Amino acid sequence: MPGLTDTKRRIVDALKRVPTATAPQLAQSFGLTDTAVRQHLEALETAELVERVEPAPSGRGRPAIRWRLTGQAAAHFPDRHGELAVELLASIRAALGDEGLDRLVGVRTAAQEHAYRAALPDPATSSALERVRRLAELRSAEGYLAEVAEQPDGALVLIEHHCPISVAAASCAGFCRGELAVFRAVLGDVTVERTEHLLAGDRRCAYVVRAATP
Repeated sequence: MPGLTDTKRRIVDALKRVPTATAPQLAQSFGLTDTAVRQHLEALETAELVERVEPAPSGRGRPAIRWRLTGQAAAHFPDRHGELAVELLASIRAALGDEGLDRLVGVRTAAQEHAYRAALPDPATSSALERVRRLAELRSAEGYLAEVAEQPDGALVLIEHHCPISVAAASCAGFCRGELAVFRAVLGDVTVERTEHLLAGDRRCAYVVRAATP
């Protein structure tokens, strides 16, 4: 678990195995003092990796505070989603061939286009800037860390600082082709060109959006 001391890693590991635990319970497991464990828990709380679970009043003194992991702690445990995606793509290609894999990507692309069309403003009553900004909001919600930059010549640049499907996209170029096609389909009367691409070695993906020439 990068960034965590050995004791904090052990505490996080222990809390992963149980719904909740008190500082004294953890201290007993590790041979530490209650105070030392509480200090580690408070540091983990500041890092938003653990949270307090306030106990219900029992009528006999104040019950001990219990601790549990937050959702953010999941990032400190092994994650094979990327490997699994690559394995599934390889299995699909082996079973159905490249054409079958392309059909599968096409289904995803069509669903993506349908969802974006429903969420974007009507091209007939909105500006390109409104539509691109809304698309950036949708993409950010999907994990792409997207934003829009306005250029002096009137062009708009949709910038994506992260790609949550980069591992899968590296194994199947159809994902990137499909997303570019979706942007062109849903943004209305504009042209869209990808000018930076993470998979080409750039540090981000960027799409230049311009008003279509008559």
